[in-house]
Amino acid sequence: MKKVALITMTAAMMAAVPAACVSASDLTFTTGGDQGTYYGFGSVLAGQVSGKTDTTVTAITSGGSQANIDAIDMGDAQLGFVQSDVMAYAYEGINLFEEIGAIQNFSTVSAMYMEQVQIVTCNPDIKTVEDLKGKNVSIGAPGSGVYFNAMDILGAYGLTEEDITPTYESFGDSAESLQDGKIDAAFITAGAPTTAVTSLGTSKDVYLVGLDEEHINSLIETCPYYSKNTIAADVYGLDADVDTVAVGAVVIAGDDVAEEDVYNFVSAVFENVDEITTAHAKGAELDLDFAASVTAVPYHAGAAKYFEEKGITVPVK
Repeated sequence: MKKVALITMTAAMMAAVPAACVSASDLTFTTGGDQGTYYGFGSVLAGQVSGKTDTTVTAITSGGSQANIDAIDMGDAQLGFVQSDVMAYAYEGINLFEEIGAIQNFSTVSAMYMEQVQIVTCNPDIKTVEDLKGKNVSIGAPGSGVYFNAMDILGAYGLTEEDITPTYESFGDSAESLQDGKIDAAFITAGAPTTAVTSLGTSKDVYLVGLDEEHINSLIETCPYYSKNTIAADVYGLDADVDTVAVGAVVIAGDDVAEEDVYNFVSAVFENVDEITTAHAKGAELDLDFAASVTAVPYHAGAAKYFEEKGITVPVK
């Protein structure tokens, strides 16, 4: 299991404590790399919960989805951000978790936003997935969810890992390699805009490789946890919108986390969407129906309690 480095908690957004908040727990919230959306948005959510409830949440950097599930499984964290496909892998004991077996001691808290699979390049001649053949391509950190996203998309176009020259790098390292001309393209699965891509765009021309409708539909038919998604041109200052696929960014909690703490987390987020949106663009994507849409892993009782108050029933263990 990857160890995570502790980062100082984002300053709490101070306000009156709701009467319903009765817990006084300190929760560790594993997110992702410091140039990814998980950490930036997770820090905002942690600050909101800590400022508005009796539950203190500390957002820390991590190796991403698999590392976050491992941390909860080992008791090193209580909350974590995960890709919706990776949480399904863990619960079913497949792909990333095939060797170690299923991990099922966690529950869904809320789906937060969609994470686009972004194929980033600084080479304007790379326009299609087929153009990646023979190129140096970063396909995510070893064993990451990004790796399986890359394999799924390459496979949809009849390509394999052997058809490219792969490197295995995180978001930040991929951006640096693109900056230095060491690689031709990189797969990055994160909510757009992604800090690593935005930073790269300050010094290089950045392009996104889009997916065509035929291959998107074929991929979704084979891998139903994907959905079609469009990255608007103005997100990165592109010439046109780019079609791709996306998975959900979901917050999970260990089954042993107190019901009150998870209730506090969900209520602090969805009762303060405007404040969160002011602090981070992903707040604009918060939606109760989407939050309650996860089916692969049952919800934590604390989350179910909040959704029930809003007239929404979710599956619970």
